[in-house]
Parts: sequence; structure tokens; C-alpha cells
Amino acid sequence: MERKNVWLGYQEDQLARLETLNREYMDFLDNGKTERECVGTIVETLEASGYRELERVLAEEGGRLKTGDKVYRVWMDKTIVIFRIGKKTLTDGMNVLGAHIDSPRLDIKQDPLYEEGGFAYLDTHYYGGVKKYQWVTIPLAIHGVVAKKDGSTVELRVGEEAGEPVFFISDLLIHLAQEQMEKKASKVIEGEALDIIVGSRPIQVGKKEQPSAGEASSEEKGEDAEKKAAKEAVKTGILNILKETYGIQEEDFLSAELEVVPAGGAREAGFDRSMVLAYGQDDRVCAFTSFKALLDAGETDRTLCCILSDKEEVGSVGATGMHSRFFENTVAEVMNLCGEYSELNLRRCLSRCHMLSSDVSSAYDPSFADCFDKKNVAYLGGGMVFNKFGGARGKSGSNDANAEYLAQLRNILEQGGIRFQTAELGKVDLGGGGTIAYILAHYGMNVIDSGVAVLNMHAPWEATSKADVYEAYRGYQVFLEKAC
Repeated sequence: MERKNVWLGYQEDQLARLETLNREYMDFLDNGKTERECVGTIVETLEASGYRELERVLAEEGGRLKTGDKVYRVWMDKTIVIFRIGKKTLTDGMNVLGAHIDSPRLDIKQDPLYEEGGFAYLDTHYYGGVKKYQWVTIPLAIHGVVAKKDGSTVELRVGEEAGEPVFFISDLLIHLAQEQMEKKASKVIEGEALDIIVGSRPIQVGKKEQPSAGEASSEEKGEDAEKKAAKEAVKTGILNILKETYGIQEEDFLSAELEVVPAGGAREAGFDRSMVLAYGQDDRVCAFTSFKALLDAGETDRTLCCILSDKEEVGSVGATGMHSRFFENTVAEVMNLCGEYSELNLRRCLSRCHMLSSDVSSAYDPSFADCFDKKNVAYLGGGMVFNKFGGARGKSGSNDANAEYLAQLRNILEQGGIRFQTAELGKVDLGGGGTIAYILAHYGMNVIDSGVAVLNMHAPWEATSKADVYEAYRGYQVFLEKAC
């Protein structure tokens, strides 16, 4: 079948809208390098667009929802679900977009800070599927929160602004790397070697202070501490900075969620500026286009819903992953506010939903052509992507969407002038990938994977086509308005 590059079909007004959307998208990426930051950015946009937090509605005496009402619910600051109530009952089902907002990264461990060889390090544990060797010698930033025992929370975002320090992981110089270069790629850099360097300047220790009245002398109470500080003078200096700048003690790492991500903002790529190069596009490209499509969708008979979840990169586990009952419980609350709730009506609603599991697909890379089936792979500039099935090798762990559902989607997308392509992740025996699709399919709803092709997927810097971002946004909007 013929594949057309979507750039060739745009008029000047469409190109202008494409560029505007992609500028918004790049800002979203820069402001949301963690799940918490994504949720915060989305909530700001929703509030400005007239959406109300579901908890506020629940707290109102006689609180109710009616056609046209717009609500959202946040769970543990890392997952969000958004609703716009339609004309039909919820029991008739919803049109649902679902993406994830977590991305591969390095997480800082609970007891991370140590000194070795004149450097202070933070110990990390990589999150999601990464090529470990890609994370060395690049500028890194630290994002996240430190929850203190008194109930306060300190937010960190260090390494993004001009003038701020960055961090890095060292690598062996090429002159001494003969043995290293003989190792398999999975062993060139081991997981325990992904510790970030955060300092190298020792502080001066050993200055005597006069004890105040009633206090033990420094000789009596401080000799051991002084010796330890002298031995770990770089670490001690870093602890002093953390205390003075952020009010953080070493023990506060025990209750922290700190993520190490590539430093720097999203950039246009290519002389023609046709691509976006940025961290975290899997799957924030689909998260952005999904919630933006919901915001801009016209009036609909069916209720619209957008789920943006956490933990997909590690199996959708935990209280903020799609395997939790957060989504189901929230739908029950919304149905109750609409005067529809019963266990049977909830089951009917979920089974009658139509969903696009909005997740990325691999883009064809001519440098590694042998890994792809050229007839069944997504191409940058080919439009939004549909993956009828995913999984590994023999479709293990996949959601294999019904042909009838795909035919319905083809019809409404072609009527809407949306450019799309179908794809698989790669050659059959080379591997595969998973999404949240199969989890939602447990309810019996129609689900298919749909998203944007990504080059360098799971690398610190991933590439997408501006045209594909635009077509995904347009396609999601048509789906929300027309699927029934």
C-alpha cells in the first residue's frame, strides 16, 4: 500500500497551526520532566479552561454533575483523569484517550550520598528500559520532591536554568578502554556504575570553636565527628549546601522521590526544523496531544475522558499505575454525581467505552533497517500510528484489537481528513513492547494502540516529527467527537 508523507498535503494555514501546536508541546516537555511536573502543568491548564477538581464537587452539599460539566481528579500527584460530561448517560459508555506520563530515567536511591576518590556521588537505580551506556558523559538535572518528617515538602529542580550546575556520570577514557570495548553493550556500563557526580570540592575542617557555658568541649564531643568530616570533606560540603540551600538533611533522602533526567530543553531538529528533539517524548507526546484534543473537542453526545497514568514503563504497577483501581473508582464517583451509579451501570459503562491507548510506536531508522519490516513499520512524517497489536514475538502480552473497531476508526478518520499509518514495533522475533491497552481491555471495551512514531525511543534524547504530533492531535480530536 502507498505511504504518503503528510508534509506534502499541508496548506499554509495548516502549517501555521502545526507550528503553534508544536511550540506548546515543547513548552509542555520543558515544564514536565517528571510525572508530578506533568500533572501540575496539566492542572494549571485545566483550571484555566474551566475544569473543576472532582474532590471539590464531592465536598459540595448536593453536588451534582450535568451535561457540559468538566472535572478532573489527581491521584498521589502522579496520575490524572479528566472528564467532560456528554449528553448521553455514562451507562452508554465514554470515548477515552489513555496515555502515560512516566519516562525512562535514573532514580536516586534512599541512602545515596557517598564520597569516593575525591568525588561526591549520588547512587541511582535506573527506571524502565534503558541502554545504560547512553546516560554517561551527558549533562544531567535533578527533579523531584523531598518529603520531610514535619509534613513539609521541598521541591527540587536543579540543572535546567542558565547559571545552574548540572551533574554527570563519568566514563573510562578511550586510551584505557581496550577491555571495556570488548564487552557486550549491556555490560559496557553496569547499573551500579550509573552514579552521578555531584561535587569534588572538600571543605576545610578542624577549626576549633569555644564551647558555650554548660557544653562539652569540642574535644569531648566533636573529635569523632571532626575526623569523619575530614575523611569525607567533599560529602560534608555537599551536605552543607543541601542544608543551607534547601533545608535538607541526609536522612531526608529516605523519604524523597528524586529523578535524574537529561538537562536542557526541547529543541527543533534539522535545518528545516521539521522535528522535535527532547527527553521524555515516550509517552508525553501522546499525553500532550490527548489532553489538548479533549480541551479543544466540540460538543459531543458521549462523555469524554482522558487518562494520564504513571508506572507504565515498569508494568503499570503500584497505586498510580493502571493496574490500580483508581480509574474504575473515579468513574464510579462521577457516575454517582450524575445520579447513575450502580455496580451494574458501572460495568456497562466500562464495557461500552471506546478507547485509544495513546502510546508511541517505533519509527523506521534506515541505519538499522534490518530490525524492521518495511511494510509494517511507522515512518516519521507518516501521520498518527495505529498498532492493532503489540506484545512480544507471538503477540505475548498484547491487546489485539477487533477488526470491526479498526474499520470504524478508519471510517471516521478518513472522513475527518486525518493522515494515519499502521505499524508493528519491529520484526517479529526481535522483541516487542507493551502499553496500557490490555489493562483497559479487561473491562471488555474496544481498545487499540494509537500514537506517534519516535526515533531513538527510550534514549535520553528522542525525536518526533512535528507533522505526526499535529496529526495525532487532530486524530484524537476526531475520535473524541465521532466515535460511537
